[in-house]
Amino acid sequence: MTKMSRLVQARRLEGIDKNVWLEFVKLAATYPSVNLGQGFPDFPPPDFVKEAFMKAIGGGNIMLHQYTRAFGHPALVTILARFFGKLLGQELDPLTNVLVTVGAYEALFCCFQALVDEGDEVIIIEPFFDCYEPMVKMAGGTSVFVQLRPKAAETGKLMSSGDWQLDPAELASRFTERTKAIVLNSPNNPLGKVFTREEMEFIADLCVKHDVLCFSDEVYEWLVYDGKEHIRIASLPGMWDRTITIGSAGKTFSTTGWKVGWTLGPDHLLKHLRTVHQNSVYHCPTAAQEALAQAFQREFDSYGKPDSYFVQLSQELQQKRDWLVRSLVAGGMKPIVPEGTYFLMADFSEFKSEVPDVPDSDEPYDSRFIKWMIINKGLVAIPVSAFYSTPHKRNFDHLIRFCFAKEEATLKAAEDILQQWSLEKTGQ
Repeated sequence: MTKMSRLVQARRLEGIDKNVWLEFVKLAATYPSVNLGQGFPDFPPPDFVKEAFMKAIGGGNIMLHQYTRAFGHPALVTILARFFGKLLGQELDPLTNVLVTVGAYEALFCCFQALVDEGDEVIIIEPFFDCYEPMVKMAGGTSVFVQLRPKAAETGKLMSSGDWQLDPAELASRFTERTKAIVLNSPNNPLGKVFTREEMEFIADLCVKHDVLCFSDEVYEWLVYDGKEHIRIASLPGMWDRTITIGSAGKTFSTTGWKVGWTLGPDHLLKHLRTVHQNSVYHCPTAAQEALAQAFQREFDSYGKPDSYFVQLSQELQQKRDWLVRSLVAGGMKPIVPEGTYFLMADFSEFKSEVPDVPDSDEPYDSRFIKWMIINKGLVAIPVSAFYSTPHKRNFDHLIRFCFAKEEATLKAAEDILQQWSLEKTGQ
């Protein structure tokens, strides 16, 4: 190896330079289309959140335009500690048990960089949010995958995300002496599965038995439907001391562009995340943190009541989910009805005649199908193969992911596209 090749070698970055979001965002911007791909609402946040932000930037407190505490604005970490301490059954210290980050993305990055070392194994449940695997690799760790496997739906019913389950023996076999952590995402993106208490308790028991950490990605914690319950794994016996819980203001208050997230956990873990945070981004926007502190205070006071935004948002999104499910069924696709999140996966196998397969292609079929769909039908989705490890992508390339956190006009435009497409397909 020459000196120059040594200089430019980036071993930990090999193979993770491509990003599905960059590619499909560019396509969506290039062609006139209805975007049900990216996971962001195209409706505004609630008025009380916007008003809190305008007050923060337009009020008399000039310090809200300057640096605040590096590990979290005092007002925000205080209310986060009160709010989630109540939910977790823990007395949280705002200074040691809460860390504010640049979105949940940075929170995840800090987890892997701070706590995963060279040679460590990290268990990832498939399908998984696509940044988990490259973040493990960047930390020097090795990803170990275990799949949620679908079982047949009841006759006459659509498949539900709850029909996808872990095999207990398979999951248990993934825990070894090299296992450092398991990544848990409930509700799950892209599937929308909400793990049951029994499933959580089984995972928790394995973590305790093998002395394994849990990185619990709970950004969709308030987006749970059909009376399902979101279980916080850190609240289960033996899990507080080994769990980092990750949250997102973007998903909580429909403000994805504000890029404010947080981690909750014991000081003996969070102190290492603080080291990564202070030596990378160091600080999060002060005014946004102040506004979110006010928003959380409002929700703390109205928790569980009909006027709670968390209650209203889940009710509204369940209606939007049902609308998109009906549209997809009428259009000839088979949606998997999600129990939570912004997303649903749909089987588009009936449309495979539209785009002939290329068996020798390195690109999964669902990816090529969506590119064709954007260009020819003006509808954007995300390939589900992007949420699987390389050996398993081909097994799920008949599925695509749609986002239903959209205003009514967007969902109606998608419905019209699917209806017209169905008529063309049947020759009517």
